[in-house]
Amino acid sequence: MIRRLSTVLILVVIALSSLASVVQADGIIIPDPPCANFDCEPWLPPVCAKDGPCPPLPPRPRPISQLEIKYHHVTVKIDQQVAVTHIDQVFYNPNPWAVEGTYIFPLPKDAVVTRFVLWVDGEPVDGKVLDANEARKYYEDTVRLQKDPALLEYIGQGALQARIFPIPSKGERRIEVEDSQALTAENGLVRYIYPLNTEKFSTKALDSVSVKVEIHAIQPLRAIYSPSHPVSIAHQDEFNATVGWEASNTRPDKNFVLYYSIGESEALHLLSYRDPKDAQDPDGFFMLMLAPRPEQPDKVVAKDLIFVLDHSGSMEGEKFSQAQAALKYILQHLNPGDRFGLVAFSTAIEPYARGLRPADE
Repeated sequence: MIRRLSTVLILVVIALSSLASVVQADGIIIPDPPCANFDCEPWLPPVCAKDGPCPPLPPRPRPISQLEIKYHHVTVKIDQQVAVTHIDQVFYNPNPWAVEGTYIFPLPKDAVVTRFVLWVDGEPVDGKVLDANEARKYYEDTVRLQKDPALLEYIGQGALQARIFPIPSKGERRIEVEDSQALTAENGLVRYIYPLNTEKFSTKALDSVSVKVEIHAIQPLRAIYSPSHPVSIAHQDEFNATVGWEASNTRPDKNFVLYYSIGESEALHLLSYRDPKDAQDPDGFFMLMLAPRPEQPDKVVAKDLIFVLDHSGSMEGEKFSQAQAALKYILQHLNPGDRFGLVAFSTAIEPYARGLRPADE
């Protein structure tokens, strides 16, 4: 006779994007100032003679709209913890005149650029890799001129820089970048991050955004999980898997975060985070990942699961919505022989029922 296995699960809402620092960045095109390439002076009222005609007005600075990003496709191949990331972007010039600028791609720490292609009239254009000190000066100078602090988050990282030839009005430029980086593993848990915070760099929604990650490991893959995006996961075998996410007509503003664990035995990983500057949440939060061996047993052991759900004032808003979504997901994936209990708490304890209830309820 198989004994019932009792399990207690505590639902804890987490914001995993805060656990990781940025390791890669979107490429952006920074347009030249309006009068950089032609005789253009700040507009002033003309000085007119009493008995003569007024002189012609000097050229007036033309306002430049930020370039739009039409699509952003990312393909990643991770082979034994070496991640090769290929970024394919198309920029669109909505202005009624041609725009020149500089393409800047903040590089991940310890990453090596293996390919850069800027297509101009069917011909590739080379780029220049800046070290951290050169990149810092460029970031600071750009922020000083553009009044946009977006680039300051990449202080301390190198950059890929390239001069963008005039993009014609209503025209496009396609840019491809590829870099290689070694991912670290902590107790068998590997993390990959790709920021998709293009909202601050594009004036409108992107037509298409996608991220595809192919994972190959020499040890068996265990848990594969993205806390940031609803990914699809396909296991080719014990050592290979493909992860994908795509969206259309969207403004991505969250980092793409992917965790996967490797090892011969069951995987148990605990990640914790606490922001010392956050006085409202001095305790921080954690994520617990448990992945059993992939072999399917002949018989599935029935489980008793008890969910403890915090719905106090500190959980109001997005936190509680995430907790509800996690609870619903687990309840919908219980096996027929499982039983569950639910206890909500705030100032008082509120059990769902007196005893454990069958999963089909």
